[in-house]
Amino acid sequence: MKNFFISALISLLGLLLIRCSTMDKAINIKGTQTAAHFRATITKNVEANYLIYLPEGYNDSNKKWPLLLFLHGAGERGTDINLVKKHGPPKLIDEGKQFPFIVVSPQCPLNQRWSTDVLISLLDEIEKNYNVDLSRVYLTGLSMGGYGAWQLAIAYPDRFAAVIPICGWGDTFEVCKLKNVPLWVFHGAKDNVVPIEAEQRMVDALKQCGGNVQFTIYPEAGHDAWTETYNNPNLYVWMLQQINTRRK
Repeated sequence: MKNFFISALISLLGLLLIRCSTMDKAINIKGTQTAAHFRATITKNVEANYLIYLPEGYNDSNKKWPLLLFLHGAGERGTDINLVKKHGPPKLIDEGKQFPFIVVSPQCPLNQRWSTDVLISLLDEIEKNYNVDLSRVYLTGLSMGGYGAWQLAIAYPDRFAAVIPICGWGDTFEVCKLKNVPLWVFHGAKDNVVPIEAEQRMVDALKQCGGNVQFTIYPEAGHDAWTETYNNPNLYVWMLQQINTRRK
């Protein structure tokens, strides 16, 4: 009997403690505001199909090679990797053009936009497994890929020696992170898909914080500002002159 009363008393005290704790919590929430902190670990798998071009002479020596990461536009999304050859460097390579640098051209899945997580993971993988000159990694993209180039560069400004967005757009909020990265931006004045004002805002915001940016406008071009740009040999001469001193 004595043990019974002891057990009952312990149970009663436990209920009272629970009740007090609940009441304290309720009082704390109701009518007051307190600081709190949250931390969690999130992991996910990422993957992408891509084309890779290795320059002539790549296998003949252990030299390090520059790398160009090319991001296509919305029309080339999907699972058919050959769609990526429709425009830009992959098209030129498919037509027989020889470049003195590695070209990596991933494909964005259908109904999605470029993911910075996927792109930076792919870049990590390429740099790990190929002879890449880390001080000469370049980024370019057209239309949706121009947007992707702005976003990826802003997220990882120290990774790129130069960035070349074409008929793209972006968020000016953090664009000053690129003030130490050379940019050459291109747009058609008559673009009715991505208005030139969208990219002009990015350029203006970057100039205001002392960014190293030049803006080429094609007065008579519409959305296709990329054909003339990628056909211009001076683009690649300028690009290869840019060295990222933050990486070696």
